[in-house]
Amino acid sequence: MSGASAVNANTASPSGGRPANAADVKLVPPPGPRPVSPAPPPRSATTIAPARSKRRYRWALVALVLVACAAAAAQMWQSAHATTPVHYATAKVTRGSVTRTVTASGSVNPVTTIQVGTYVSGVIQELYCDYNTQVRKGQLCAKIDPRPYQTVVDQDAAALSTAKAQLAKDQTSEEYAKLTHDRTAELRQRGIVSQDTLDSAKNAYDQAVAQVDLDKAAVEQHQAALSAAKLNVIYTDIVSPVNGTVVSRNVTMGQTVAASFQTPTLFLIATDLTKMQVDANVSESDIGGIAAGDEAAFSVEAFPRRLFKGRVTEVRQAPQTVQNVVTYDVVVSVANPDLVLKPGMTATVRVIVEKRDDVLRVPDQALRYKPGGLRAGNGPAVGEQAGNAQVWVLREGRPIAVPITVGLDDETNAEVVGGDLKVGDDVVTGEQPAGPASAGRMPMFRL
Repeated sequence: MSGASAVNANTASPSGGRPANAADVKLVPPPGPRPVSPAPPPRSATTIAPARSKRRYRWALVALVLVACAAAAAQMWQSAHATTPVHYATAKVTRGSVTRTVTASGSVNPVTTIQVGTYVSGVIQELYCDYNTQVRKGQLCAKIDPRPYQTVVDQDAAALSTAKAQLAKDQTSEEYAKLTHDRTAELRQRGIVSQDTLDSAKNAYDQAVAQVDLDKAAVEQHQAALSAAKLNVIYTDIVSPVNGTVVSRNVTMGQTVAASFQTPTLFLIATDLTKMQVDANVSESDIGGIAAGDEAAFSVEAFPRRLFKGRVTEVRQAPQTVQNVVTYDVVVSVANPDLVLKPGMTATVRVIVEKRDDVLRVPDQALRYKPGGLRAGNGPAVGEQAGNAQVWVLREGRPIAVPITVGLDDETNAEVVGGDLKVGDDVVTGEQPAGPASAGRMPMFRL
């Protein structure tokens, strides 16, 4: 401690006790042996091995990721620069018919349908016709009980007889009044009777003549009433007005029919079921192209594989509006010799508006086709300008664009009016990769 104190005293400044120069200050260790620091323990083999294995695993993982990235980049480059073979679907350019049609729905009906009713009321006494009965004009179909009307006939006949008897009586009175008048006139000329007596005889004669005229009118009136009563008796016989087939019967025996404000329909008779018509409802957007004489074809659900052919006979002017949809009735006449068409069947009608035979034609799919690289383009659509269009013709295994001019189109085939096409050319209608669907997929790498 004395040595250390001596050193500190020597190094302190005379004024403040601080060292005069830091560089001149020296620390002198105390005398005696120096302490020895403990040596670190030696590393064993179990401590060094895990560290080296962890570094090797990290380097292997980094190498594997780099290899995977390199393989993926190579695959992407190969896919981007590889050319995938394409298989083209084609169709032949042919010659044939192109037909534009208008499609509508309608119902099959007889050409003429007669509603047979009754003029008089009463009880159905007899029925002579039923469904599908073939009837002739004037044939009795039903009988209404005539007894009430026959009673009226008898009453009117009796009234007519009374009127005739009264006429005969008054005619006799007329003759007597005429004789009295003539006799009185002769006596007046001789001055035997007065003028008043002559005037009285003249008045009686005139009244007798008027009474005879009144009786004649009464006879005619009763005769008319009798004729009306007999006509009502005739009306109790319900007869067919035409030759045809009974397609509907709306009464039964014993039923009472009342012909008060509206004539009841007893039978529905079709004149000739071998001649039918289809009443088709054509929309207002299609009616402008249809005219009388156009050919038509239709099918019914009962015979889906059979096509019936007819002809438009009438385009009716009266519009039919249902839920703000305006349609017009187009009548298509058709022959039905085998009676397979029944009244009321639903028909799907196709009216031929325009037809061209033996023309060069291509499928509509060829007009809509574009190669894969052009589908995303912003050019005008095919056929957008006045019939101009473009098809792709497969020549030497490659599609070649050929501009054409399109005429009539029936939504299946289009008429080719102009262009470098001929019968037998293969026009492209579609394409698809030649390999399997997974040929262009990138492989998925998993670590």
